[in-house]
Amino acid sequence: MAFPGYNGQVLLADLSTKTYEIVPLPEQWAKDFLGGNALGARFLLEFMPPNTPVFAPESVVGFVGGVANNTKALMGPRYSVVSKSPVYGGISEANSGGSFAGFMRKSGFDAIFVKGISEKPVYLFVNDCNVEFRDASNLWGRTISEADAMIREELAAEGHRRVGVTLIGPAGERKSHMAAVICDRGCAAARGGSGAVIGSKNLKAVACTGTHEIQVVDPDALLEINKMNAEYKKSAPPCQFFPVIGTSGGYLHSVEIGDCSVHNWEKSGADVDLNEHAGMHGTAMDPLYKTKKLTTCTNCYIGCNAMYHIVDEELGLDFETYRPEYETLATFGSNIGNSNPKIVVYGNYIGNEWGLDTLSVGGTISWLMECYEKGIVSREEIDGIDLTWGNCKAIVEILKKIANNEGIGAILQNGSKYAAETMGKGFECLVTASGMELAQHGSRCNPAMGRTFQYDPAPGRHTRGGRGVPFKMAPPEVKHNYEDTGAADADMLWEWEHNNATGFCSLSDFLLKPGPHGMTHFNYIKAITGWEYTPEDVIKYGKRAYTVRHAFNLREGLRRKDFTLSDRACGRPPQDHGPLEGVTIDNEKLADNFFSYMGFDVETAVPSKETLENLGGLEKVIEFLYPEG
Repeated sequence: MAFPGYNGQVLLADLSTKTYEIVPLPEQWAKDFLGGNALGARFLLEFMPPNTPVFAPESVVGFVGGVANNTKALMGPRYSVVSKSPVYGGISEANSGGSFAGFMRKSGFDAIFVKGISEKPVYLFVNDCNVEFRDASNLWGRTISEADAMIREELAAEGHRRVGVTLIGPAGERKSHMAAVICDRGCAAARGGSGAVIGSKNLKAVACTGTHEIQVVDPDALLEINKMNAEYKKSAPPCQFFPVIGTSGGYLHSVEIGDCSVHNWEKSGADVDLNEHAGMHGTAMDPLYKTKKLTTCTNCYIGCNAMYHIVDEELGLDFETYRPEYETLATFGSNIGNSNPKIVVYGNYIGNEWGLDTLSVGGTISWLMECYEKGIVSREEIDGIDLTWGNCKAIVEILKKIANNEGIGAILQNGSKYAAETMGKGFECLVTASGMELAQHGSRCNPAMGRTFQYDPAPGRHTRGGRGVPFKMAPPEVKHNYEDTGAADADMLWEWEHNNATGFCSLSDFLLKPGPHGMTHFNYIKAITGWEYTPEDVIKYGKRAYTVRHAFNLREGLRRKDFTLSDRACGRPPQDHGPLEGVTIDNEKLADNFFSYMGFDVETAVPSKETLENLGGLEKVIEFLYPEG
């Protein structure tokens, strides 16, 4: 059943009946979709009936590895969690590093899918294709680090000392729409609410171990590529920078150019005193808070993480957690008017321990801050908290409310759109893509981000879609030219699509020795599987991966009109000062160009039958979009 690069099988577990089946992975599916979110979408189309309610027993959630997992390929540790999103009703995809994916593949499976609802809390233990449904009643209500330690202790007592564990925290247990899935106590598959789907099934965790090895066609070629990259690391500037402070070093520059949010995307980098924020990156924080360097991701030769210990008697803080990365720095920094790094690290701690998406949490808090500032909500309505911009004590209080599902936190735990609908106010302050709080990369700074935020099958993400790479760093006369952008946008889909599907870290695009059209990664794939991809194949793969993910949304009845992006994210009205002064992006024109070039109907975003046939591997999609008669 196994073939090069794959175990050749996936697990489908039913929590209602405590039974499971081992389903073959067709080799052609593996070649067409590689793994991760693309392969996950293909299996969701197979395993999950159309229009299934998100929290129904028939709803399916999947943990899907990539072809690089459990091989010796550098920087190939990542996996995707796929499900239907409780936020917008389309496909939810979240991607994480760490060690879990390698252990899942060691257990004998390329992916694990779960359906049904257990009567009581359970966790799955998968060991060399043997599956156990273990009681997790004692784990329910525990934070991530507590539950992770208890599972590992239980399995170690049975002789299983090396396991991969991914799990939800209390947020997932109560079906928070912001619930994340965490492995290694700080590697988060966070966006879209898949943690809520897992919690709805009374599933606390999946733990994997085993002895399965992935067959590699040309191990010598794989090692040669590793050696080439090891040599590249010695002199390449990014490889000197990222091991020291990770992605945190980009924060100040992003504030300055308008790439990240200031006061819920309403203000500008010109409104920020960068000197006040000078302590908000790893170079400044490490000497104060770092206790040790971490290399949590399997086969990573960079090691961009670190452990922090924060103590603040005035704020009542004493905790340990990972150093925050750029996205968390921005969302708990300039986005909420905060320049105290301890608050950012505390936001990261809450996300890591309670299993929450820090981007949605920070976006929801900034929405509420704006509502409070403008008198839309009163202090009494938010439990007496004086939630002004940058008020550290108030931020700590509101984070605790969200984490513990108390008072106003019980409303905020489902995100800003849900809170606005529940409270019946604050809609004018929402900055979302189809209800999802945005990642910390502004579409006014990089207009192609607007198309991606709104029209990627999983909206609001930054690690998706083409992102208009050719014009990201271009001068304004190019960046804000909306004519004939379709080819550049669509042809660059491969960059993120293949990272998310193959299991490679997105940073590997410049932390491994670059090659044309991402061929460094595809040379790895050739060494592992024997499959050869030309640059044209790579582009075609990107379009196919996008389309199969998009097809899940189409099957759920969603069309182009159902995906939205807040006016503020597009510069409507434009800012009157700062780096984004006068900028209004035409995201709909970008989408027209994109869908037209892709061979999709521009009005509905439905791909033509000819397009689906030309991309290949999408017979299931043709079946429901173009049934006979």
